[in-house]
Amino acid sequence: MTLLTEIETDVSLGLDIENEARSIIDFVLDKTGCPWECEINLTITDNPGIHRLNKEFRDIDRPTDVLSFPMSDFPKPGDFTWLDDGGEDCFNPDTGELMLGDIVISAEKVLEQAKEYGHSIRREFCFLLVHSMLHLIGYDHIENSDRAVMEGLQKQILEDAGINR
Repeated sequence: MTLLTEIETDVSLGLDIENEARSIIDFVLDKTGCPWECEINLTITDNPGIHRLNKEFRDIDRPTDVLSFPMSDFPKPGDFTWLDDGGEDCFNPDTGELMLGDIVISAEKVLEQAKEYGHSIRREFCFLLVHSMLHLIGYDHIENSDRAVMEGLQKQILEDAGINR
């Protein structure tokens, strides 16, 4: 897996961001049955940085905790088989890796929400990564039925990874 990480803030999470991210992303890819090596871009920013992106891309004028920018539109969440027939433009021609997309996380929101929900900074950071990775492979939570599936999968992945509240 190629994980391109960019830190755009001085706000520290007190974590080894690269190793934590690589570990949980690999775990998500394994649990969802991804058959390819993948490429993911991860940006850690602050509230003003994610606010700007939220406004620009979602027309929501406030900071959020995480934004996901999938490179592909999965016809069925978590189903990678469609890439076998006609998905060649989803792969990096130089590495052969599946380009999943971009994840942007606000370090300030990680700290705020860890405190608010009464769990560790690591748990909050990993939760946001799991949540975003599921978006990158087609899951969503707009409809209640989709929300239940996505939330159940998030919970199961975090439990299986031993990352509990």
